[in-house]
Amino acid sequence: MVLSAEDKTNVKTFWGKLGAHTAEYGGEALERMFTAFPATKTYFPHFDMSHGSEQIKAHGKKVAEALTRAVGHLDDLPGTLSDLSDLHAHRLRVDPINFKLLSHCLLVTLSNHLPDDFTPPVHASLDKFLSNVSTVLTSKYR
Repeated sequence: MVLSAEDKTNVKTFWGKLGAHTAEYGGEALERMFTAFPATKTYFPHFDMSHGSEQIKAHGKKVAEALTRAVGHLDDLPGTLSDLSDLHAHRLRVDPINFKLLSHCLLVTLSNHLPDDFTPPVHASLDKFLSNVSTVLTSKYR
């Protein structure tokens, strides 16, 4: 799915509004995914899965940092996310559906925290962006 110029502007503008909360929202989205889709926990057997877990927060921060890098390189997502794609496909062997589940949980989290900025066009642009990220992260599975 190609991001239009408007999509890119929407994603960059919205992501810029997350500010210092980016890591917090990443952790919250990850916790939401583990709660709503318990099967996703299988990749994290060593994690404390309780509410507010420092391990979940730390991994959520990593997710948020990767997405922030991707936002900064919207025209080269494959190059930007190549190492993560290798890691998740070859070493961790994460089920590709999990990227879509996390994307959904991230959209829910962001809409809850920034409802006035989460307009239908922004929602559509973020959904396209996260879909592209998921596609890149699963590209090495083939």
